[in-house]
Amino acid sequence: MSNTDTSFIPDLPLGGPLAHYRKRANFDWKRLRLIFEKEQGLRIKYKVWRRLENDPLFAHPSRTLPMDEQKRLCAMQVNRMKHLDLVPKEIESLSFSAKTQYLMYINEALACYSPSLSVKIALGVGLFNNAIRAMGTEKHQKYIEAAWNREVITCLAITELSHGSNTKRIRTTATYDPTTQEFIINTPDFEAAKCWVGNLGKMATVAMTFANLYTADGENHGLHGFLIPIRDPKTLLSYPGVLVGDIGEKCGLNGIDNGFVVFSNYRIPRDNLLNRTSDVTPEGVYESVFDEPGKVLGAALESFSAGRIGIMQESANTLCSAAVIAVRYAAVRKQFGPERQGEESAILEYQLHQYRIFPFLAAACVQKIAVQELTQTYLEIIARSQADSNGFDVLTQNAAEIHALISASKPRITWSARDAIQEAREACGGHGYLRAAKLGQMRTDHDPLCTYEGDNNVLGQQASNWLLRQWSAKELESPIGSVKFLERRQQLLALKYDQLVQQTPIKTWGFAITCYEWLLCHLMSHTTAHIEGQLAAGANKFDARNNSQVAGAKELSLAYAEYFALTRYAEHVRQLNVEAPYARVLRLVYDVYAMWLLEQHMTTFYVGGFAVGQSFAGSVRELLLASCLQMKEFAVSIADAIAPPDFALNSVIARADGLLYENLQNEFMTNEGAFQRPSWWRDVIIPQPAEKSKL
Repeated sequence: MSNTDTSFIPDLPLGGPLAHYRKRANFDWKRLRLIFEKEQGLRIKYKVWRRLENDPLFAHPSRTLPMDEQKRLCAMQVNRMKHLDLVPKEIESLSFSAKTQYLMYINEALACYSPSLSVKIALGVGLFNNAIRAMGTEKHQKYIEAAWNREVITCLAITELSHGSNTKRIRTTATYDPTTQEFIINTPDFEAAKCWVGNLGKMATVAMTFANLYTADGENHGLHGFLIPIRDPKTLLSYPGVLVGDIGEKCGLNGIDNGFVVFSNYRIPRDNLLNRTSDVTPEGVYESVFDEPGKVLGAALESFSAGRIGIMQESANTLCSAAVIAVRYAAVRKQFGPERQGEESAILEYQLHQYRIFPFLAAACVQKIAVQELTQTYLEIIARSQADSNGFDVLTQNAAEIHALISASKPRITWSARDAIQEAREACGGHGYLRAAKLGQMRTDHDPLCTYEGDNNVLGQQASNWLLRQWSAKELESPIGSVKFLERRQQLLALKYDQLVQQTPIKTWGFAITCYEWLLCHLMSHTTAHIEGQLAAGANKFDARNNSQVAGAKELSLAYAEYFALTRYAEHVRQLNVEAPYARVLRLVYDVYAMWLLEQHMTTFYVGGFAVGQSFAGSVRELLLASCLQMKEFAVSIADAIAPPDFALNSVIARADGLLYENLQNEFMTNEGAFQRPSWWRDVIIPQPAEKSKL
């Protein structure tokens, strides 16, 4: 690693208030950055950030723009993408996995600059194209190139007004008419209107839509994907039979025009059915490679896992940005201190402040690597399924486990980023509430990630369902190996803290991982027993599962995601060949995050009988605080290693120069209208009697 090329990473400003802490690090922050991120991805991101910074269209507005202007600007920026030469021509020669990863790196960089921009591109190009590849055939490939060239503006219209997560209850219909060889698309009532569709409100010309396929004999063959023209691409006027509109202003992400659409017996050609797995002959005979309609839907929906992967990548970067802002601010902001010294102390020096923000800094580092690992695993599975003649078999063998991992990890990381933003906002005091601090906008833009592409609580239930099936199965089905430890379930359930700490001391890699293995076994055993108790008492299967969520299923799903992140991080670090200073800081990150997570499950460890007395809780808290104290010396340099450049971070209180008060002064002094008398001043002046007006 000593020969690592870091020359492409821009230098940080020399000197300044942050230099005090930067000098304490005995490692090169650039080399640490290349441990947290792959070199190829980082080179791509810096290329994107440089191109955006040098293009006037991407200059950050000095104030919040009106909603319609946000939509216009974001749409223009999307159109500008192709001219920025971000995607090399040779990308077409890359494998599916390499090509997808390359585009994901670009979108990660865009997300740091503007979530509205990255989401608009992800929905209109990335996810749309993935859906075509997963569900379409050769005749639909033309839409992929057209979407990229902006010849068509695309969207995914799946959610309906009254149904989102429960896709099986979607009610839009597509009835085949063999006399004209067309599908008739119809919305039975407004509750079945497609809504919250990104890119649809003002612009989309083609929608990939899920509808129930009916043949002429009246048989419902379940949900299928259709390509439905919405607007004339030359005029953006909707076609007859299509009622489409914008849903209105949202809490954030207003660069995206979310819309609704109602179809009134609207006809589309037979070829617009995405027919990779199912088709209707010209005469109206339904054909499918699956015997069960549910499998058709399952195969179709699996293509959207890429969207959740993208959300996780974006959330990992948001988590990094929030932690960077909190750490840099804390290193410069001074308050109070020992009177005998006569100087104020940086708030980074205070134990409570370290306890508040360092776990999120550690979480950012661990999750960044964990998300990379999960992304690579997912892309390898998809690539094998596309290359293999039995592609669906390959996908089916791995789909359940990868779906469980994504369904558990997406809630964990989006909630972590949500909490990090809020803690950072509070940790930066009043200055953190300033729009220019970025945290407020970050909070509103991140918030919907907790509910779209799968509501977090619903996804967690899907993950826990798979875990409980593994617990009860006669033969373990874990080709990825995420629950391989279940082969030792009885040994793990019998484990106690006093026994574990003798065999595996708390400062070893295996301590926290083994604690998690006990925790997961306990939660699976406890939740299964709770469900069986409900069934024995006369509850049906649905109610028994429903009544087990608080009893253990929700915690089980989150613990599973945390276990995956910790194991993948530990394995990744152990495979590195790094010098002692880097090994130390990487281990420090692990200890802070792992002990912080164990604290959050402490009640379960004690109630479940893993520990008694104060020893376990006391040891975990002691190591957490000691590790936070050590991290204080390196926190600024760790933050530098995960920080986007100032242009992308765009926070007046966390610039790399550390000139907090100078930057705030400039912000105040150049604020539009700061020194102008308001135009409405007469409206607030209380008229005074003539004799008093002279005073």
